[in-house]
Amino acid sequence: MGSLLIRNIGNLAGTRHVGQALRNAEMSVLPAIRDAYLLVTDEHVAGFGPMADLDSKSIKLPEHSIDAIGQTVLPCWCDSHTHLVYAASREEEFIDKIKGLSYTEIAARGGGILNSARKLAETSEDELFRLSWNRLQEVIALGTGAVEIKSGYGLTVENELKMLRVIKKLKENASIPIRSSFLAAHAYPQQFKDDHEGYIRLIIDEMLPRVAAERLADFIDVFCEEGFFNPEETERICLAGIGYGLVPKIHANQLNLSGGVQTGVKIGAISVDHLEKMDDDAIDALASSNTIGTLLPTAAFFLRMPFQPARKLIDAGCAIALASDYNPGSSPSGNMNLVMSVSCIQMRLLPEEAINAATLNGAHAMNLADEVGSISIGKRANLIFTKPIPSLSYLPYAFGSNLIDKVMINGEFV
Repeated sequence: MGSLLIRNIGNLAGTRHVGQALRNAEMSVLPAIRDAYLLVTDEHVAGFGPMADLDSKSIKLPEHSIDAIGQTVLPCWCDSHTHLVYAASREEEFIDKIKGLSYTEIAARGGGILNSARKLAETSEDELFRLSWNRLQEVIALGTGAVEIKSGYGLTVENELKMLRVIKKLKENASIPIRSSFLAAHAYPQQFKDDHEGYIRLIIDEMLPRVAAERLADFIDVFCEEGFFNPEETERICLAGIGYGLVPKIHANQLNLSGGVQTGVKIGAISVDHLEKMDDDAIDALASSNTIGTLLPTAAFFLRMPFQPARKLIDAGCAIALASDYNPGSSPSGNMNLVMSVSCIQMRLLPEEAINAATLNGAHAMNLADEVGSISIGKRANLIFTKPIPSLSYLPYAFGSNLIDKVMINGEFV
């Protein structure tokens, strides 16, 4: 493609030239330019600034230009934790939850992850790709410009590989950057219910070599939780993944003080995700590390669990990201606009903090901050154009309204 000039932008937000993940007071600062222009060349941001600079600087203007009068333009959402590849919804479990059954009780009855694993085993790779592709297009239209997708509903060698091959095909065909996580350590299959060591050996000895040989994953992830994988098992699986060049992520402290945060910090995990249950030791460990704490508030919302202590985490100096946890059981939505609103309403994040957590810090949680997450020269032109709004705060405030006018991916509107 050529060049495009976007003129008269009401508010150009998220204009940064720094690379680190944000923490402490930095989280509440969102650089913005009012009455701005943005120049896109060959899919990337080529320049931006106040409209007055267009006349005062010798900027070569492209043939094509559009006006964005009254609109806010900001970086696309970077959703760093999803389970977007799955075979079928689980609304029957939604009814069970309404009737009072807990997440653990549903899992004990063969629901939850094992339910999704059964349905996935019955679904062809082509059909799984079709379903997942449709979901991906839906979240892109909602403003997501980068996404991480996990396996973990396979739980056998072939079905885990099937999921990862679908994610690889999504990567190859999608317009946005995608990262893949190998999450066979999501639950114990029924046949390994009483043989945890046997399943761990299957992951390490059989699955990992094949995942590495086909280059199917960027990250390795483990569900570190009571009744699933304990800290020692989590460390062992992650270290095996590191041996194959995979970067660790950890599902940590969702249901209990599982030790997942401290384990993640110890092994240098790029992120520890969930964090509904946190004590001072876990917070201190995270704050003193380079590991990002990824909060998934719509999962807590859907499961009617206490929300993550976001204010305490930020005030302690933790780098936090926001993600959707899009999955059929505990967060059946990839709408990052809703994630933003829930974060402000229920976790008391300032709008600027929520936007930073859902953009730049989310990009860091996927090792994608050199491509996306802020409006910076050289980064992809993956941008959200809002409808005319009175301020940035209106985005999370008007939680029931669709405020996105259009989405730009790689310099083109989708």
